[in-house]
Amino acid sequence: TTGVTIVVVAQANSTSNNNSSSVPFASLFAINDPLRTGPEPDSELIGNIQGIASVAGMNASSTEYLDFGFNTGKFKGSSLSVFSRGEPDLAVVGGRGQFMMATGVAQFNPILVNATNTIAEFNVTIIHY
Repeated sequence: TTGVTIVVVAQANSTSNNNSSSVPFASLFAINDPLRTGPEPDSELIGNIQGIASVAGMNASSTEYLDFGFNTGKFKGSSLSVFSRGEPDLAVVGGRGQFMMATGVAQFNPILVNATNTIAEFNVTIIHY
């Protein structure tokens, strides 16, 4: 997938940004990113991550809802739902398909973060039915 995959959909009408963050307080982002088996651009595409993130902390901390949807392989048609603060450990709060009633943790590990790209690894541990 090419092009922008995270877009600002709303932002507070404020002329001041009293923190040192490049992301202003009270911003809302829509996310639609590829889900791959590895960090390399040519690694196998197995689905996508869709969701929203809101910057609600004065230190640019965020609260995120992310849905990891699988459209190929043994988890095709299944998804994992994460809803948590943007900390290294995100709460898995549910799922569908093979991950029905999932609960657990998704550990977020940024591999590359720059002005135009973010590549992150998620290590997920879940219990499901």
